[in-house]
Amino acid sequence: MTLEYTNIEDFPEIVTDLRKTFSKNVTKSIAYRKQQLQQLYYLIEENEELIFDAVAKDFQRSRTEAWLGETALLKAEIIEFVNKLDEWAKPQIVETSIAYKFNKCYIIKEPIGTVLIIGTWNYPISLSLAPFAGAMAAGCTAICKPSEVATHSAKLIGELFPKYLDHNAYRIVQAGPEGTVKLLEQKFDHIFYTGSTAVGKKVMEAAAKNLTPVTLELGGKSPVIVANDANILISAKRIIWGKIYNCGQTCIAPDYIICERLVQTALIDSIPKVLEEFLGENIKQSKDYARIVNQRHFDRLQNMLLSTKGNILIGGDSDRDDLYIAPTVVTDVTKEDSLMQEEIFGPILPIVVVEDIDEAIEFVNNREIPLALYPFTSSKKLAKHILDNTQSGGVCVNDCILHFAIPTLPFGGKGNSGMGNYHGKKSFDTFTHERSTNETPYYVEKLLGSRYPPYTNFKIWLLQLLIHVRPNFPRNTWSDRMRRLFVKILKFIVYSAFLSYLGSPLVGRGYKYLSQY
Repeated sequence: MTLEYTNIEDFPEIVTDLRKTFSKNVTKSIAYRKQQLQQLYYLIEENEELIFDAVAKDFQRSRTEAWLGETALLKAEIIEFVNKLDEWAKPQIVETSIAYKFNKCYIIKEPIGTVLIIGTWNYPISLSLAPFAGAMAAGCTAICKPSEVATHSAKLIGELFPKYLDHNAYRIVQAGPEGTVKLLEQKFDHIFYTGSTAVGKKVMEAAAKNLTPVTLELGGKSPVIVANDANILISAKRIIWGKIYNCGQTCIAPDYIICERLVQTALIDSIPKVLEEFLGENIKQSKDYARIVNQRHFDRLQNMLLSTKGNILIGGDSDRDDLYIAPTVVTDVTKEDSLMQEEIFGPILPIVVVEDIDEAIEFVNNREIPLALYPFTSSKKLAKHILDNTQSGGVCVNDCILHFAIPTLPFGGKGNSGMGNYHGKKSFDTFTHERSTNETPYYVEKLLGSRYPPYTNFKIWLLQLLIHVRPNFPRNTWSDRMRRLFVKILKFIVYSAFLSYLGSPLVGRGYKYLSQY
């Protein structure tokens, strides 16, 4: 199927129209945001079967995987936006020092402006609409550009959007690589991109020309470290599920395993049993196993397998016409192997053998920071040791992918695997400008008048009294301890005498309060 692209010449006008809507404060209304979020929910709920059908045409993905990966979590997140929006959007009062107790200091949560969401092809519905929903919740006007690779899904989004959402505030733009470059030339207030690291760098470069902030959700080779004390059968089930889900075309799919040789042997014994349990004896005939998105990606994966020096012990068979590649496990893969040079993004699972956990940690640290890290161990101490000595965007201990499904956990990368994060409140925060606000009443003018020149000793003393903050980490020398003791005794005498003079019985409580200053 051929996807009809939006006319490149229309891009400036589309962006201008959205900016005009934003300038009229249409999207700032909390009621409006909730109503549009509810419309987005209805778009998904009322067209769920069409979404499943489009995803099946793009990937031959099963209905269950499409439900889990495209609609269920997305609907749950939209519901959270609607339920929490009043709380998230209200001004936030901040604590101040004694100098500003008469001021009203707070943070206004303002939408950042007109934003661009560039979706990716592996989850063409959810990874386009989840950040888009965050922009809607924050009160932005937005353009969503779905991936042109998943043509059926992109076409469906384009058809449904104007039927449910305000055309003046939200637009779908269909574009290929050339059109995306032109779209990035427009000035936006934020750009959210999900995809490869290589394209992410180009997005950031284009955004820099307009000083536009970006959120980059990229990928990387997410490692699995399987320790000697791991439950091998359960670990194999969880790792293989994460690898075969959407045929391995997931940005946080386990990319490779690092383990000792005895663990590799145990995994090779368990994985075929797991695959048969999940997908049956004839994997190609299973309705629960998806396909590679297109022939270009199929050929890329095949070239990886043809170039590897490792041993293909499980799987390896394929069918280009059907875009089928069996779940494939490659053992004894060296650190320099072709399978270790780039993110696999497919159903191929290399195993790298190391001497111990410390060598595994060193191997991870010598590569780019991954989007996810998956340690498998029965020891909390060992899990902590791995986490303390590595870096990654996110972590799942004794599981894979699951952290992405938890909306209260921020999702994002670090370094080559991305910047910024989203999900739940973090999505709202990503598209929100926190506008610091201070209100100074006129009646404190005499107190604040000491800031005006000419400066006298009295004014300087008053300013120091107002803004000087004593550290809670004083030096601990003998002379300092004696000085602090003397000051406390002096304070106690002065404050006790003062309170006694007033006839107050709260001598002790008054001293406790005043001794803080």
